[in-house]
Amino acid sequence: MSGASETTPVAVISGGGGGLGQALAAALRAKGWALHLIDRRFEGMEEQADMQIHQCDLTDPSARETCFAQVLKSAPRIDLVIYNAGITQIGPVETLSEATHRHVFEVNYFAACAMAQAFQPALRQSRGTHLAISSVAGFAPLYRRAAYAGSKHAMEGFFKCLRAEEEQYGVSVQIAAPSFVATNPGRDEATADGIARPGSATDGVDYMSPDAAAAQIMRGLGRGRTTIPVGRVAWLAWKLNRAAPGLMHRMMMRSIARSD
Repeated sequence: MSGASETTPVAVISGGGGGLGQALAAALRAKGWALHLIDRRFEGMEEQADMQIHQCDLTDPSARETCFAQVLKSAPRIDLVIYNAGITQIGPVETLSEATHRHVFEVNYFAACAMAQAFQPALRQSRGTHLAISSVAGFAPLYRRAAYAGSKHAMEGFFKCLRAEEEQYGVSVQIAAPSFVATNPGRDEATADGIARPGSATDGVDYMSPDAAAAQIMRGLGRGRTTIPVGRVAWLAWKLNRAAPGLMHRMMMRSIARSD
């Protein structure tokens, strides 16, 4: 990779063209990291000496296999892989079709799993880190987000199992759980089945900017936290869900009643 030596730390970020992906990339570049960004599209972004971009549909097995091979071939080493690509889906369970449900899982879960397997050997070699960007919905219920929450619960289960397996190789597995990050305000591009760009919903609480969320994730990453709640809502939900899940549910229902 041009601009990166064998001693320069290298990170790979899926969803690197989105708001949070770009914020994480900027935070890492400021610390001297070289980057490989993967996404379906990159609006107004250009490659730099320390940053390569790879356009790829991660739900296409052939395309992602080619993309991962290109990254592995061009990177002298890989120290960090961030699984940030994702979509949301908003709507009641009664109208959730199997096709929509499966599409959410393809993006949020299966693509991340395939990526983790592809970069396992490189991270073992560097004794590096897998960083999964989950959500509050990965450990707690979220109203009208059944497919999204299901995919994030599955993602957390996968990466927690991966953590247990990779510990013997000196590889870390960390999970960040943001609450509401305003990555696409006013740009939901929602389809008829409720699928929309992440960070575009208008029914969230206490929205954070991508830069603020990235800063908290970076702090948690540096401290080696296995779970990184991101934002005040995430911290409260994480603590309540662990200590009193019934209370967590009642608080969510009261919030829903106030917004209806």
